Amino acid sequence: MPVVRSKYKVNIREIRIDDLPAVYRLGFRLFQSRKSSTFYRTWDAYELTNNFNQDPHLSLVAESTNGIIVGFALGTTYENESGGWKYGYVLWMGVSRRWQRSGLGSRLYYQLERRMHREGVRMTFIDTASSNTSALNFFKRMGYGRPEAEVWMSKLIQRPRKLKTIATGSHRNSRRLRAELRKKIANRLSRLKRDLDVFKPAERSIVVPKIRTVV
Repeated sequence: MPVVRSKYKVNIREIRIDDLPAVYRLGFRLFQSRKSSTFYRTWDAYELTNNFNQDPHLSLVAESTNGIIVGFALGTTYENESGGWKYGYVLWMGVSRRWQRSGLGSRLYYQLERRMHREGVRMTFIDTASSNTSALNFFKRMGYGRPEAEVWMSKLIQRPRKLKTIATGSHRNSRRLRAELRKKIANRLSRLKRDLDVFKPAERSIVVPKIRTVV
């Protein structure tokens, strides 16, 4: 794919609640294909809102100067209680196809890595399909090595219902999605504020999920 030559510049920042519909639609276009139905983990609104609530400082977006979200990176951290090490994990990372091979993926990744480093992370991990050669090559350039193969099998036992593609939906659907996401996040934040003292992050053990990365 050709390198983008655009008059717009891109700013990388933490995700905001108003960004969630646009990030979800971008991830939907990148991850929700027929091939991705064989993967052990799928992109959905819960994945996005959960990371926004738990690790907002590790939830980044790339926004062009014309206000379009063209990339995102979601990460988390966890600690090995026995060894005392703190680890970082890149959960989801995506760049709009028009902006791929423009250096934006590297900028997003390094911004995420710097934030993990400031938190005391000593080692980071990623996970992607062995067939995703573009992602494998990208992360090798980022300094990753020692890939280990895993085998995942799947069986489709029910044909999925035909979904309305949010990415091509009407403006009314977009507004409804925004309202639903606002309501879900407001409810979640309300519960967290009741459970946590002044909404301070609580210590937790994180079960590291697998990811599919598109760069």
